[in-house]
Amino acid sequence: MIGSLMSLSISVAPARAEDAELARGKYLVIVGGCTDCHTPGHLLGKPDMTRFLAGSDVGFAIPGMGVFVGRNLTSDKETGLGSWTREQIATAITAGKRPDGRVLAPVMPWRAYAQLTKTDALAIAAYLQSLPPVRHDVPGPFGPDEKVSVFVMDVLPANLHNGLQQSANGQPAQTQSK
Repeated sequence: MIGSLMSLSISVAPARAEDAELARGKYLVIVGGCTDCHTPGHLLGKPDMTRFLAGSDVGFAIPGMGVFVGRNLTSDKETGLGSWTREQIATAITAGKRPDGRVLAPVMPWRAYAQLTKTDALAIAAYLQSLPPVRHDVPGPFGPDEKVSVFVMDVLPANLHNGLQQSANGQPAQTQSK
C-alpha cells in the first residue's frame, strides 16, 4: 500500500507542474494579445474560436515591404508550429528568428517579447504545442507588388518613411511644436 501511494504521488507531481506551465503559457498568450493577429476574425470583431490561433484572415501592410498575415500557431505539422521544438518557438517569440534563420515579419512584436524570461517563453511554447492541430494554410506573405488575397490593414501611413512624416513632394513634413 505504501509503495502504491509513493508511485501515485510521484506520477501526480509532474502533471501538476505541467498544468501550471500550460496555465501560465495560456495566460501569457491571452495578455500578450496573440489572439489579435493569430485568430481568424478577431481583428474584424468576430473571432472564430473553432480556429483559435490558427492564423489570421487579415493582412498588415507595411509600405515598401508588403503584406504580412498572422501565421497558424496551432500544433498542425503542415500549416502550424507542429514541427517546431519548444525551444524554436521560444526563440521565435523572443528573438524574432524562425528555425531556418529567417527573421519574422516586422509586425510580430518580438522586440517587446524579448523581455520575457526564458521560463515564460517556454511556457508560451508549451501552451501553443498543447493546442489541437488546426489545418489552416495562411496566405502570404505578399511582396509590395503582389496581388493580395486577404483583407488588408495599413500599419503605417503610406507617406511615413524611416520614421519621418513625408509631405506630398517627398520632403519631410513641417511639424508645429506646442
